[in-house]
Amino acid sequence: MCLLLNFHAKAQSENMNNYEHESAPYYFGMTIGTNFAQYKVNPSSSFVNTDTIKNITPSWKPGFLIGIMGNLRISNFIDIRTIPTFMIREKGLTFTFYDDKKFTNSFESVMFNLPLEAKFKSDRQENFRFYVCAGAKLDFDFNANARSKRRNDVIKVKAFDYGYNLGLGFEFYYPNFIFSPEIKISNGLGNILMRNDDEPTNRAINGLTTRMILISFHIEG
Repeated sequence: MCLLLNFHAKAQSENMNNYEHESAPYYFGMTIGTNFAQYKVNPSSSFVNTDTIKNITPSWKPGFLIGIMGNLRISNFIDIRTIPTFMIREKGLTFTFYDDKKFTNSFESVMFNLPLEAKFKSDRQENFRFYVCAGAKLDFDFNANARSKRRNDVIKVKAFDYGYNLGLGFEFYYPNFIFSPEIKISNGLGNILMRNDDEPTNRAINGLTTRMILISFHIEG
């Protein structure tokens, strides 16, 4: 029986690419991908009670991301990972007034994103595996301080934000690396609006939070 079990394990490992990766205590990788971001608007009582602004419409905008991954193996099915990432992202708010005039304020960001996530993995099926991930994140917007000094930006936002990530992905094992496409929801929890009651567009908003969809491609070693 021992000989048969040993032969079966050896035959299985021969069909698996990068089999020694299963016992690695930690490993690194790189990430590249795209993001789609928008603001979630919490209207104020001024928006409801006045007849200045009829509608506030957030819009999804595309962006780009690149990062470095560090992954720590906890067990056969659980990893802890972090992916420090630089992102270029854009969001927009369109204000529609009661005289049918429209005004759009766009927000371009160069952002540093630092997540800490738990990764829950399925059994490996030869050279394929499925996983889900969840965790917390911190964001820093390098452009926020510069935008706060512009007079033509009627909406100004804070540099720091925090929130949570939820995602799923697939691992494809090749002889020398692992390719992992992933989709993830990344939502902010903090109100990043800087108050300025001199502007009617700002008075109409009580709070702004961020929403992102991240589509990433990881190359892991």
